[in-house]
Amino acid sequence: MPAVPEFAVVGHPNEGKSSVLSTLAEDDSVRISPIPGETKECQIFPVSIDGREIIRFVDTPGFQNPQKTLQWMQSYKGGDEMLIQAFIDAHRDKPDFHDDCSLLQPLLRGAGIIFVVDGSRPLRNMDKAEMEILRLTGCPRMAIINCKDDEMAWLSKWQQEFRKHFNSIRLFNSCKATYGERIALLESLKAIDQDLQPVLDKVVTAFKEDWRSRNKQVAEFVTSFLEIGLGYSRSVSVSPETDEVAAKVRLHNEYEEYLRKLERKCQAQIRSLYKHNIFNVELPAQSILQEDLFSDKTWEFLGLNSSQLILAGALGGAAVGASVDIAAAGLSFGIFSAIGGLVGAAGTALKGKEFLSDKRLLGMRLQNEQLQVGPVKNMQLLFVLLDRQLLFYRHIINWSHGRRDYASALSSSKKKAFTASWGKGDLDVCTRFFTILQKNTLAEKQSCRDALSGVLGKALEKISCEDA
Repeated sequence: MPAVPEFAVVGHPNEGKSSVLSTLAEDDSVRISPIPGETKECQIFPVSIDGREIIRFVDTPGFQNPQKTLQWMQSYKGGDEMLIQAFIDAHRDKPDFHDDCSLLQPLLRGAGIIFVVDGSRPLRNMDKAEMEILRLTGCPRMAIINCKDDEMAWLSKWQQEFRKHFNSIRLFNSCKATYGERIALLESLKAIDQDLQPVLDKVVTAFKEDWRSRNKQVAEFVTSFLEIGLGYSRSVSVSPETDEVAAKVRLHNEYEEYLRKLERKCQAQIRSLYKHNIFNVELPAQSILQEDLFSDKTWEFLGLNSSQLILAGALGGAAVGASVDIAAAGLSFGIFSAIGGLVGAAGTALKGKEFLSDKRLLGMRLQNEQLQVGPVKNMQLLFVLLDRQLLFYRHIINWSHGRRDYASALSSSKKKAFTASWGKGDLDVCTRFFTILQKNTLAEKQSCRDALSGVLGKALEKISCEDA
C-alpha cells in the first residue's frame, strides 16, 4: 500500500456517493447535485492535518455501461493483475465507456473501493453487475448503504447481495453522520485488507488527535470571547447639559451590539475550524440560537433555572466573595453575590420573567464629569454566552459536510443549558473568572483563563462523545 491510503468512492449516478465523500473528507466543496451523471472526471480530495496529507478520497463518475463492462471482463483471458489496465486500453477511445474507464483509473494506483448505494430503493440487475465488476478487480472493497433511518424496507436484500461481493458492509447516513460515526467508518475500513490496518491506524489516530486539538482551540476562542465581552469597559465625558439617562441608554445599546458582533465572530471561528467554509450551516427556525442574544426568551431558556432563581432572590444582596456553598443548587455563593443587586428578595425571584426582563448588564457611574461604563455586573450573562456557544458547537460538529437539506434540519434546542449540569468545581472556576474580570487584576487573569479553558475543553469532549 502507498504511504497515503487512497479510496475511490464508486457508485451509480445519484446514489449519494458525493455526499458520502464530502462527509468523510470534511470538505463541503464536493459538488452534490440531484442531477444524475454530474461527475464526469475523477477528482481527488486529500485530507491533511498539520499540513501533512494522511488520506485521500476520489470522487468518480457513475458506471456508464455496467452490463457491457461486465461482459467484457468475464470474457477476458489475460492475467487477473492486468484486467483493469487491459479494459482501459481497449475502451479509452470509446465515448460510451468514458465514465467506466475514468472510475477504474484510481484502482490502477492501488486505491481501495468504497461502493455507495441508495438503500431506500430496491436492488436491480444493474447493481449486481456493478458489484461483480468491482469484485473482479480484486481491489479491497467496502459497501456503504447510504440509507435514511425511515427507509429500511430493502435493507436485508442489499445486505444479502453485498455479502457475496464485499469485504465489509456499513450502514452510513451521510447527511446525519456524527464525528464518532465517521471514525467508526474509517476503523471498519481496516477490515477490508490486513495490509491496510497499520496505515489506517495512523489515520484514525491522527483524526482523533486533530479533533482534540480543535476542541482546545474552540475552548480558547470562547474564553477569549468571554474575557473581551464581559471585561468591556469604557469612559465617556459628560457635561452639565448632558442628558444622563439618554447617554446611559445609548451606551448600553452600543455594548449590546458590540457583544452581538463578538459572538458572531466567535461562531465564525468555530465554523471555520470544523471546515464549513462554503455552505452555511443553517440553524433550525426553532433553535434558541435564532433568538437575539438579549431577548427574554434567550435568557429564560439559557439562564438560571427556577430553583436557582428562588435561591438567588433569597440570598440577593450578599457580599461578594462570601464562602458559603449552596449545595442544593450546586452553585457557589459567589454566583449569587454577583447578581445580588439585581434580585433583592425571594418574592422577586419567584416572578421569573420580571427578574429576567431586568438585565442591567453594565455597571455605570458618574464621577468627575466622566461616565464610567462596565465591566459587566450580571454574572448570568456569562452562562447565557457559554451555553449559546456550546449549542452552536454541537450544531456545527453534527452538521455533516455532505448535508444540504437545510429546511429539514433537526432542532438544536433539545437541550436547554449545558452549564446547568456542571459540578460545583467547574462553576467555581466560572465564578472566579467573572470576579477577576470585575477587578481587572492582570496577574490573576491568565491562570483564570487557563482554568476556564480547561473546563470548556472537558465540556466540548463530553458533547462530542454524547453525540457520537
